[in-house]
Amino acid sequence: MIKPLKIGIVGGTGALGSGLAARWADAGLHVLIGSRRIESAQEMSNKLLQVKNGKAGDPRRISAGLNFDIASEADIVVVTVPYDQQEGTLQSIRDVVQGKIVIDTSVPLVPPKVGTVQIPKNGAAAVTAKFVLGEEVKVFSAFHNVAADKLQSMEPLDCDVLVFGDDKEARPIVTALVEDAGMRAFNGGGLANSIAAEALTSVLITINRQYKCQAGIRIVGTE
Repeated sequence: MIKPLKIGIVGGTGALGSGLAARWADAGLHVLIGSRRIESAQEMSNKLLQVKNGKAGDPRRISAGLNFDIASEADIVVVTVPYDQQEGTLQSIRDVVQGKIVIDTSVPLVPPKVGTVQIPKNGAAAVTAKFVLGEEVKVFSAFHNVAADKLQSMEPLDCDVLVFGDDKEARPIVTALVEDAGMRAFNGGGLANSIAAEALTSVLITINRQYKCQAGIRIVGTE
């Protein structure tokens, strides 16, 4: 586990954000649930506080707030909003995340053709995040290829996570967060390489539709 830090999840009421929040809370981390509506954030926070692995009453360190407020309070910020909200959301929190680690989970999915790979204007959604937030923010990308409902299930995850980022000193912290969520983390290289995992999401969506499954990725040959 990483040292005690506040993990702010921008867009934390969605499937991916709430799934990560539940797992990090179980790992003993203090999680801040963010939303554009305080009522939505509080509702999700209360829901996660009430249940832990099917048992009511287990204490969790979960708070709620508006996206801007939790991004300001958090030590590490995780952005889990839909792709069409990415730039606007990042712009709204830019000033309060300077000097922090920001993990962007954005995948350039364009409905209704979410099974078709899309290449963003900057080459990768993660590169766009860096462009918007600026050089003082330690931007990483991760969690592109994890099924959100599997995260929410709280069952063991047979899935690996590729982590992309250019800050070598901050990388171990991001890796530890992945492991706290119950998965193995692998260094995928710099932010520009994030396009590989982002594009793979559309491929996995196609596989999941075709074979009626919830496919993820596993890195083999490393042991």
